[in-house]
Amino acid sequence: MLSILSEKEYAWVQDTMDKIKEKMDWVSEKSKDKIPYTTVNGVHTDESKKETSSTGEGASWWTNGFWGGMMWQMYQETGEEKYAEIARKSEVILDKCMEEYYGLHHDVGFMWLPTAVADYRLTGNPDGKRRGLHAANLLAGRFNPVGRFIRAWNQWGDGKDNTGWAIIDCLMNIPLLYWASRETKDPRFKQVAMLHADTVMENFIRPDGSSNHIMEFDPENGGVVAAYGGQGYELGSSWTRGQGWALYGFVLSYIHTGKQEYLDTAKRVAHYFISNIPESGLIPVDFREPKEPLWEDSTAAAIAACGLIEIAKHVGEYERDIYLNAALKLLKALTEKRCDWSRENDSIVQKCTAAYHDEKHEFSIIYGDYFFIEAMQKLQGNEFLMW
Repeated sequence: MLSILSEKEYAWVQDTMDKIKEKMDWVSEKSKDKIPYTTVNGVHTDESKKETSSTGEGASWWTNGFWGGMMWQMYQETGEEKYAEIARKSEVILDKCMEEYYGLHHDVGFMWLPTAVADYRLTGNPDGKRRGLHAANLLAGRFNPVGRFIRAWNQWGDGKDNTGWAIIDCLMNIPLLYWASRETKDPRFKQVAMLHADTVMENFIRPDGSSNHIMEFDPENGGVVAAYGGQGYELGSSWTRGQGWALYGFVLSYIHTGKQEYLDTAKRVAHYFISNIPESGLIPVDFREPKEPLWEDSTAAAIAACGLIEIAKHVGEYERDIYLNAALKLLKALTEKRCDWSRENDSIVQKCTAAYHDEKHEFSIIYGDYFFIEAMQKLQGNEFLMW
């Protein structure tokens, strides 16, 4: 990717990476015994100290792989062993989730790809392979063969039956299955991943390239039952982080399988996303949310940038700049307006939002930092593709 950046853009990438390395050098030491999710008064919280529950809170919270993933990013960047040591602390903590089992759901990909699998692929650690294959079997076991989808969540205990629910986010989990197929030379994992991706392609992505967040299928007989607005503004709206999961997830499935329809779908979602990027480059929680209150989600920008850069790598020269320039716009907006490089805040990326209708908006979230670093490493040409 370096060859297609201008001299000025390359200097900006290098300057940003220098800032990332400087910040992560001290943040990693400060938070080395934690698994952060957000910050309180600028200080990382610690999910590992919270009680694990059957609905996925505490140690089994779905974001708990990103801190370890950031450590492996920095290990790849610097070669410093301290980052591997900190990352492996997360792997040991996550073993508790395997043992207790009940808090695990489809997000085992998010949890173990950037931690155990990254460890195995970067260092050959056999414990990483063991943990990764265990997680892959758990994910494959959630596959519904009649509806051809991977079930998202476990029951929440609120009286709602979500047995037939699948969500757009799972496109980022199924690379765990592609890896497991290669590692074991067993096609079953890849087959499950592709059947799920096909179902998402057929039922989640609308003609204009926007995406549903949640689809309910009949778990006994197959077929669509209903769509839900999920973490976006409402049914039929366009939750931006979900758009990011879709465009990045489909290009990843293309990379792992070579199936052209996945790349075509990623491009269709990307065109919709690009056409809705505000002039400021700052991304709202939902492209169809009301003008007031206009909540922001910087994580959607960072995730989409990662996917756009990957698409740019797999299209012809004529198309390439469409995707790369959009990614650069998103990332420059983040670096100029939404990054905190000070020692007053343990996080880098600010103004992240988990869901439109949550009580809390525009705070720091760990995967904002993870995907921002990943995107900058892609531009630098020193990225390790976790997915």
